[in-house]
Amino acid sequence: MIKFLLLFVSVFLFIGCSAKEQIKPNQKIFEDEDTYILFGLRAEQLGEYNISSSIFNTLYDKSQRKEYLYRSLQNDIAAKENEKVIQKVDAVTRGSLNDSILLRLKIIALIQLQRFNEAEPLALHLAQYTKTADDYLLAGEIYVKENKFDFALQYLEVAYQHEYNEKILDKISMILYLNLEKKKEAISRLEEHTRIHGCSKLICSKLALFYSYENDIDGLLFTYLRLYKIEADEEIAKKIVQIYEYKKDYLKLMDFLEESKSDDVTLLQLYSSTKNYKKAFVLADKLYATTADINYLGQSAIFEYESSEVKNQKEMLSRVVAKLEKLVSQQDTPLYINYLGYLLIDHEIDVKKGIEYINKVLMFEPNSAYYLDSLAWGYYKLGQCKKADAIMKKVVKLEGGDDKEVLSHIEAIQKCLNLKKKKVQNKQ
Repeated sequence: MIKFLLLFVSVFLFIGCSAKEQIKPNQKIFEDEDTYILFGLRAEQLGEYNISSSIFNTLYDKSQRKEYLYRSLQNDIAAKENEKVIQKVDAVTRGSLNDSILLRLKIIALIQLQRFNEAEPLALHLAQYTKTADDYLLAGEIYVKENKFDFALQYLEVAYQHEYNEKILDKISMILYLNLEKKKEAISRLEEHTRIHGCSKLICSKLALFYSYENDIDGLLFTYLRLYKIEADEEIAKKIVQIYEYKKDYLKLMDFLEESKSDDVTLLQLYSSTKNYKKAFVLADKLYATTADINYLGQSAIFEYESSEVKNQKEMLSRVVAKLEKLVSQQDTPLYINYLGYLLIDHEIDVKKGIEYINKVLMFEPNSAYYLDSLAWGYYKLGQCKKADAIMKKVVKLEGGDDKEVLSHIEAIQKCLNLKKKKVQNKQ
């Protein structure tokens, strides 16, 4: 609360001399004035507010410069010497309300002492005198503390219409939402402001808070998107991704990630799940270059192959195989070992070496239909159809045995067996 109230006075400190003093800003009034200032500031920095107040009060007594008095009073407030502040201000002003800084300090001291009845008329006078947003807010704060929410709202509404200050609107929305239970109106007022004046960080953050309370997912998403345009914050981006995933709106999520470049890992997963292999290949290469994570090299190889329109293109196959060989030389990942082995077999690059890779991966998962299918396909490529057929008889009994590619392999192996039978029969 002290920090909130001191915000209203801090900007007015050390702002020059009164017209009556007729002293140049840099002109010393007495010897060692600078030394006093340094000691006062140092005490304030150390949290010795009473000492600092005393030093600045001495400076005021010696110079009659009001900026020293203001600083002394500010330290009194920080030290919770609120009665002292009121007495000092009254002694200096003698009932006059012309010095807005002293009046503001007195109001703050009265609020701290919860003497709202005394603070209220002074705050109203101050706001009408300065017509600043902060002083309107100060008056509104008193009404809120007195639980006079309707009065606070009326006063702040007049202030808002005067200058459309977003800090005033923020306070209005809080009173509407929390104190008067007018939740829809609070949100409506904020949205109306954004349509005319734009959505600042303050207003958008408050809208996001209210939409979150109301569990309004669409409103929350729209607000987070506006917030992200104001400031590309990583936490906001994460929340946007979470909402899109919750809504299962993957196309818009993909658009957001492409534009914001906030989460390439999630974007890569989306490219993969939507079979957008060309973009996945490029992004996987980028992630490998930036992270040196060997798994991205493996993904780059698979996506490059899957995105190729001509699967038997030699240069492409050479790049893909080289990437996968580099990966499997560093780590035993069954997925990549099987993929490499199958490519060597299917494209007849090195069938025997491919079978070696498949046998290696079967050590991890001996009953995998997909790995056994790769092994059978290797034997088929070597012309060992009986061996391939024996393996496929096991494959069809396993999960994945009805896969389209597995069935095409079974058909090819059966044709191979039938052809061999015919050759044997013709010889007889």
